[in-house]
Amino acid sequence: MQEPYRMEGLPQRVTVYEVGPRDGLQNESAVIPVEVKAEFVARLAAAGHRVIEATSFVHPKWVPQLADAAELLTSMERVPGVRYPVLVPNERGLDRALEHGVTEIAIFGSATETFAAKNLNRTLDSQFEMFAPVVARALEHGLKVRAYVSMCFGDPWEGPTPIAQVVETGRRLLDLGCYELSLGDTIGVGTPGHVSALIEAFGGPDRLAVHFHDTYGQALANTLAALRAGVSVVDASTGGIGGCPYAESATGNLATEDLVWMLHGLGVETGLNLDALVETSTWLAARLGRPSPSRVVQALSPRK
Repeated sequence: MQEPYRMEGLPQRVTVYEVGPRDGLQNESAVIPVEVKAEFVARLAAAGHRVIEATSFVHPKWVPQLADAAELLTSMERVPGVRYPVLVPNERGLDRALEHGVTEIAIFGSATETFAAKNLNRTLDSQFEMFAPVVARALEHGLKVRAYVSMCFGDPWEGPTPIAQVVETGRRLLDLGCYELSLGDTIGVGTPGHVSALIEAFGGPDRLAVHFHDTYGQALANTLAALRAGVSVVDASTGGIGGCPYAESATGNLATEDLVWMLHGLGVETGLNLDALVETSTWLAARLGRPSPSRVVQALSPRK
């Protein structure tokens, strides 16, 4: 593998928050069998992941690909020391998560009016009325709560998202009691300078994570900008699968393998086994019926 060369100002270790089983598979046109999902999660844990977002308790009418959330949580193996958060959209989703012994959840907010209306059926302001009781009850039950905020860099209907609007939305989500805020470039229009400016506007990287899509090929560059600004939690999807069912211009997530190749080349620790990740993506691609979009998977899988 490559020789590591460190750059100044990078974290010693990065936590890769794996979103493939949820954010990746939710955008598949075909419904994936639950046993394949359970094996996918098991393979990710075996590759060294310590945070794997397993599924979502969204209504199956809206995301039929994740209608088997309860069945997956019942059937999958839970490895000690691995966190398996699930996304919940509302209090009913929280009820289901509690029924199945979930210990960590995520909520999904919007930084723009249009996406709040399309994704949440709420206004930008009224979304917090929906999230507040979810977070409060989750905390009462001892759950950790993470918040995503989408459209942080641009919205396909509104254009560029004002930084101040993103900061206000994000701070309100954190103030509800969320331990971490993931800044989402849902349609992949962000650039490194924009990333640095947004993190600076938050007053620094404290409690921030990043979630980049690679629509314009900027995901790795944006990640590096976030790392140099002090962020040490990066969302990624094994194989680069995923997108957003409510925003057609959103393409695949940052591929975990591409991220890990860069981080290991920079001498940044991840705890992840790249060979095992490539094998997992190759295995999953065969079940999805198409090759992985990850450049690292494409480069290394022929050698297997």
